[in-house]
Amino acid sequence: MNREQNPFSPGAGTQPPELAGRQSILEGAALALARIANGRAEKSLILVGLRGVGKTVLLDRFRRLAGNAGYKVAMIEATGDKPLPLLLAPQLRRIMLDLDTADRISTKVKRGARVLKNFFNGLKAKYGEFSISIEGEDETGAADSGDLESDLVSVFLAMGEAAKDKGAAIAIIIDELQYLADQELSALIMALHAVAQRQLPLVFFGAGLPQIVASAGRSKSYAERLFRFPAIGPLSETDSFIALQDPVQHLGISFTRAALERIAANTKGYPYYLQEWGYEAWNAAMKSPIDVDVVDQASAETVLRLDESFFRVRFDRLTPRERDYLRALAELGNEPQRSGAIAKMLGLTSEEAGPLRDGLIKKGMLYSPQHGQTGFTVPLFDEFMKRTMPMPAKKPRRASN
Repeated sequence: MNREQNPFSPGAGTQPPELAGRQSILEGAALALARIANGRAEKSLILVGLRGVGKTVLLDRFRRLAGNAGYKVAMIEATGDKPLPLLLAPQLRRIMLDLDTADRISTKVKRGARVLKNFFNGLKAKYGEFSISIEGEDETGAADSGDLESDLVSVFLAMGEAAKDKGAAIAIIIDELQYLADQELSALIMALHAVAQRQLPLVFFGAGLPQIVASAGRSKSYAERLFRFPAIGPLSETDSFIALQDPVQHLGISFTRAALERIAANTKGYPYYLQEWGYEAWNAAMKSPIDVDVVDQASAETVLRLDESFFRVRFDRLTPRERDYLRALAELGNEPQRSGAIAKMLGLTSEEAGPLRDGLIKKGMLYSPQHGQTGFTVPLFDEFMKRTMPMPAKKPRRASN
């Protein structure tokens, strides 16, 4: 087995050799791009799912689809430590300059540039370190209020009008939406709503952890009518087999049925883990077909790789008390558990454990599928926690007088 030919590609957002089980999602994105470019109304898409399901991979496919359809594309990742306007600014500037390079002079594009300049001036005044500029005159009364909700509406409308005037379209793509501040998410939704009302050629694709659905609904009641929220989950067994078998068959190699079943069981169908197990199984195999004994041999190396990188990076960001909370959750099982049961495992009241839970949700380690429940956002993290640390001792209760 030639390791240089290994087709599997485990990595953060790395395109897999076979994107199995996601055709309906890609078709939905292609339809939205086609309708919006033609002046038709269509809901934007926000992909929702846990870590490792391929949300970033799909967003990158959306980026390619948009580029192939002639869209001007801005793609960013929210981080939580840099404001949304600063992340968007260089991308919006590039799009506006692209619109302004065509032969025909457009008053809409010139106005869009002035509105964007106002927006940038406001960012300089607020953040100081902001250094991006755009040439042209000011546009009094547009994107210069200092209020993000009002100003981002003005910017998106001006850019949508400019794109429409040039016969172009814009796609804005944002990953990790759960890291946006409440005001940023509200401003983004308002701006997209204003664009949709005027049926301007601007489409939005986003992705986030499951809590983004509730956050969007709390931010603006009309969010559910503005977006579709496709749930991106693990692959079925059939699609897991396709994701593993098709790439190797192109190279004259195959997995046995038992090997495929073992990998599907070990990974629970999560696309990122399928790539990890497939990668290590290929490297461990001496010949084709790759059988279940090879998969079992490769599993130890796969788990070690995950423990040292994918899981460890997240574990090292946690405080000791946060680790205790996750260890207690892991003890209860890999499915979402009652928050009160987790607190009880630690000898805490729900009120005492609440700040720990909230902090872990903000860090993207936990989510709440429904009120009073808590689950891991990283599949298989419960197994890592059990391998890594023992159950913490319960906090002793103070005797009541």
